[in-house]
This record gives sequence, structure tokens and C-alpha cells, in this order.
Amino acid sequence: MITIRPSEERGSANLGWLASRHSFSFGDYFDADHMGFGPLRVINEDWVRPGAGFATHGHRDMEIVTFVIEGALAHKDSTGGGSTIHPGNVQRMTAGTGVRHSEYNASDTEPVHLLQIWILPDEAGLAPGYEEKLFDLDGDGGALTLIAAPGGREGSLTIHQDAAVFHGRLADGGSVTHAPEPGRKLWIQVISGALAVNGTQASAGDGLAVSDEARLEIAGARDAEFLLFDMAGD
Repeated sequence: MITIRPSEERGSANLGWLASRHSFSFGDYFDADHMGFGPLRVINEDWVRPGAGFATHGHRDMEIVTFVIEGALAHKDSTGGGSTIHPGNVQRMTAGTGVRHSEYNASDTEPVHLLQIWILPDEAGLAPGYEEKLFDLDGDGGALTLIAAPGGREGSLTIHQDAAVFHGRLADGGSVTHAPEPGRKLWIQVISGALAVNGTQASAGDGLAVSDEARLEIAGARDAEFLLFDMAGD
């Protein structure tokens, strides 16, 4: 079964310096039908104006993955972690028992466009941690790139949950397949372009909730870019 979450139906916020779209309930946006999907709790697509950003604030018991689409984001946190991340640099922060961090657009002239993703950890009270890795995400199809997984397998970021996060990029007419284990839940978030998942069409900003599908055939159009989350079921 594949259910589409249309981009235009997402929650939204506009603070002047920040424009944000929420795939799931977040902040002042509440939708009882969209509280998350499996352990995936938040996907926020953010556009931050030059020089602006999120002042120091706290989190607990959450795996936070930051994926920069365009621009550069300066991160600092109370674990001592931090740097300026660009497209290809993917960041994971384990909030655990408590962490404080700030995130600012590193440019005074160009906006930054990013996805911030929250995944519920498999246990509460983990030690806070920070990790960042550079991936080659410029391919145009044929394979998915694993960017986060339990134990950091295959050179990915370590995530404390039975969830694997893949990046895909498909040129027009390109395709890739993914065969999840039985009982898994999958979410596909389209970053740009357009694609079809087992014939279901989606475009930039759309999400697709997938369950009970033995094999996914993902076909790209308009230089599609997307993230695929392969997660434990309920």
C-alpha cells in the first residue's frame, strides 16, 4: 500500500527569517492524522534567510538528522560538535539525556535550504553525541546511498533506531529498486524533481508512506532527488 502526503497539504510556518513546511505535526501545527510514521517523527523542510537561524535551544531523546539541500548551515552544540555543513555533508545529533545547539545560515548573502529529520531512538537516556560525514551524492541512478543506519554500517552515520536512511538521485528515465524485509515501513520524501513509486506519482515536497510492498520500483523524472527511510514496523 502506498499513500501520498501531498506537499501542499503539509503544515507551514513563516517567521520572516524562516519558511518551513512540516510533513508531520510540529510546533504550532497539529494534525492528529499526521503525528509521524513508525519511528519517523519529524520531517521539516526549512528555508533560512542569509545570516539568520535558530538560536541555542535544547532537545532530549531524539535522533536528529540534518540534510542540507542548498547553501551552508553553521552548527554548534553542547557536545562540542559543530561545523559548517554543505550539500553532501550529513549530520546526526543524538539528543539523549539533553543537548543544546544552534543552527545558523553561514552565508550573509545566500539562503540555506535543508531538511531536518527527527527519529525516535530505540531507548531513552542515551549519551548525547554528534557525527558528521561527507557522502558522494552526485550519482544519477542505479543505486541508493546509505547515509544513516544502526551501527553505522557500510560507512553510514550511526543512528540509534532500527531505521536505515538512503539517498537517491535519478536522471530522467532512470530507476532503482528496493526490496524491504517483510513488516517494514518505508517513507519516501521527494526533495526535487518527480518520481513514481510502483506507479504512484510524486513530486518535490511530497511524501509517500509505504507498507506491505515486497519490492519498490522507483522511476525518476526531472532529475529526481529523494530520501528513503526503511524502518521497523509497529
